[in-house]
Amino acid sequence: MPYNKIIIECLASAIGTMAFALLFSVPKKEYPYCGFIGLAGWLAYSLLKLCVPGPAGIFLAASTVVILSRIFAVRRKCPASIFMVPGLFPLVPGAGIYWAVYGLVSSDGAELANSGRGALSDAVAIVLGIVIVSELPQSLFSFIGKKHFFK
Repeated sequence: MPYNKIIIECLASAIGTMAFALLFSVPKKEYPYCGFIGLAGWLAYSLLKLCVPGPAGIFLAASTVVILSRIFAVRRKCPASIFMVPGLFPLVPGAGIYWAVYGLVSSDGAELANSGRGALSDAVAIVLGIVIVSELPQSLFSFIGKKHFFK
């Protein structure tokens, strides 16, 4: 994959993430952080899909988004969901869901099965990334967010 394509996709994901932050009434001063988290999640996904097969790359990218959201939540003194919800939108399997529904409406069982399976496995990977990272102790993120990385 050419590097310029990855850069354009990452910038588009940052802009899209900031647009979703606007939609969800995130405070304006948090838009750049939301954009950065969306960019970082998409960059992780773009690089991981080259070497990690299937939903594992989505899982690791979603984990990256949640980790960064929790770090910025400590640093910015606001809820992690402000960063997490918009930051995960670039990873949502929208095209897979669309084609699965299209297969359902057009009675194309093969399309429904293939697209639905892929979209469902990606969605489950995102949920597992959220759940597993959310179970890490808050003290870890407080330690990272306040003491070492953001002086």
